[in-house]
Amino acid sequence: MDIKKQAMSLLVTEAVKYLEHEPEKHFDRLISIAKVLVKGRDPFYQNIIKQFDDMWHDESSPWRGYLINYLTKLNPNQRKKFATNFLVNASIIGFTEQQKMAEKLDCNIPWTILMDPTSACNLKCTGCWAAEYAKQNNLTFEELDNVIEQGKKLSIYFYVFSGGEPLVRKKDILRLCEKHSDCFFAAFTNGTLIDEEFASEMERLGNFVPIISIEGFEEATDMRRGKGVYQSVIRAMDILHARNLAFGMSVCYHSKNTDYVGSDEFVDFMIEKGVLFGWYFTYMPVGADAHKELLATPEQRAHMYKRVNEIRATKPIFVLDFWNDGAYVDGCIAAGRRYFHINSAGDAEPCAFIHYSNYNIREKSVMEILKSPLFMAYHKGQPFNKNMLRPCPLLDNPEALAGMVKATGAHSTEALSPEDVDVLTSKTKEQAELWAETADDLWKVDPKNKENVRDRVNA
Repeated sequence: MDIKKQAMSLLVTEAVKYLEHEPEKHFDRLISIAKVLVKGRDPFYQNIIKQFDDMWHDESSPWRGYLINYLTKLNPNQRKKFATNFLVNASIIGFTEQQKMAEKLDCNIPWTILMDPTSACNLKCTGCWAAEYAKQNNLTFEELDNVIEQGKKLSIYFYVFSGGEPLVRKKDILRLCEKHSDCFFAAFTNGTLIDEEFASEMERLGNFVPIISIEGFEEATDMRRGKGVYQSVIRAMDILHARNLAFGMSVCYHSKNTDYVGSDEFVDFMIEKGVLFGWYFTYMPVGADAHKELLATPEQRAHMYKRVNEIRATKPIFVLDFWNDGAYVDGCIAAGRRYFHINSAGDAEPCAFIHYSNYNIREKSVMEILKSPLFMAYHKGQPFNKNMLRPCPLLDNPEALAGMVKATGAHSTEALSPEDVDVLTSKTKEQAELWAETADDLWKVDPKNKENVRDRVNA
C-alpha cells in the first residue's frame, strides 16, 4: 500500500471510530475528515461535503434531522458499512479511479452494475417489462460473483440487483454480500419476501439495503401489483424499521398515480414508515405487454420535476428522479457511464429499460462489454440532448436509440417477443415531441442549467 492510500485508510479508520461512538457529538470532526478524503477529487464530492456541513449548522434545515437520524438511529453495523463501503470505497475512491480509467481507455467505466439474478417473480404487475423475459432464466452464484470480481478490478464497489424479483434468490444475494464485505449492495424488490430472518441477516452483514417498490397508497399499488401487495409492503417496511435498518422506496409514476406519489401525504407517510431515500421512475412502454396509456403526460412529468425538488428542500428524505435529475449527471447514465444492466440470461444491456445487446457475460468480459459496439455508440453520443431534462435516448430522443441499435447490429434481448427498435421507439415518439416543448421551457429557468449559472455570474 502506497503512502497516500495508507494515510486515507487511517482517516477512514478514525472516521469509523467516531461513527461508532457519539457520532452526533463528533460531526464537525467527521466533516473535517471527509474534506481531507475528497481533497483533489471530483468537485461533485467536495460540494456535497460543503452542503452537509452547511445543513448541519442550519437548525431550520430538514436535512439536519435526516443527518441526526443517520448518525444516531440507524443500525450501527449498517451505518458503518454504508460509510466505508458506499461513501468511501464506491463513491470517493471508486468514482475517481473510474474517471481516470475511462479517460485512459476512451470508454465508459460504471459506478455500479445492475444485475438480475433471476427472471422469476412471485407477482405479475401490469405493464412490467420484466415479464417479457423467459421465467426460467437465472444467473448462477458463480456468474454473479465473477462479475463482481471483475468489477472490483475496475474500482466498482456498488452492485444492485433487480429482476424478476431478486429476493427469490435471497440466499445467494446474502452470500455475495458476505463474500464481498468491502462492497455495498442494494436490490429493487417488491418487498413481499422480506421477513424477520432476512432482516436479521441484513443486520449481521450491514452492507445491503432493499429498495421497495410501491405505487402510492393501497388502491394504486394493488391496481398494478395485485390485491394484498400493499399490505405486504407495509409489513416489510415495519419489520425493517423496527430494527432501525435503512431501506428505500422505488416509485413508478404514471398517468394514473402521479397525484398520489408526489403528494405530501404519501411522502410524509413513507418517512413515518422509515424510508430514508427514494427513486422516482416514470413508466416506460417496454415489451409486447406494455400499456402505452400509462405514459405520464408532459404536465405530469413537469409536476414531478417540481415536486421532487420541493420534497428535497422541505423533507428529511433523499429523493431522486431517474429522468428529471439528468442535470446532476449531465444526461444519460447508461451503457456504463454510471451503470449498465445484465439481465438474467447474461445479456449486457445499456439500461434496464433498453433491451438490446451485442454481448453476453457468458462469452465476454466486463471490459469487452464496455467496449462493445452499442456501449461505445452510447459513449460517443452522450449526452443525447443539450437539455438535461431530456436525457433519455428512448423516452426523450427516440431517434438516437433507433440509430444506435441499427448502426451497431444490436439484437433484441426480449425472450418471448423480440421487439424491433422502430416498434419500440414509435411508442415514445409522440410523448417525446410533446415533452420537448415543456422541458425546454423548464430548462430555460432551471438553476442547474450551466447557461443560467453563467448569466447569473456575469450579471
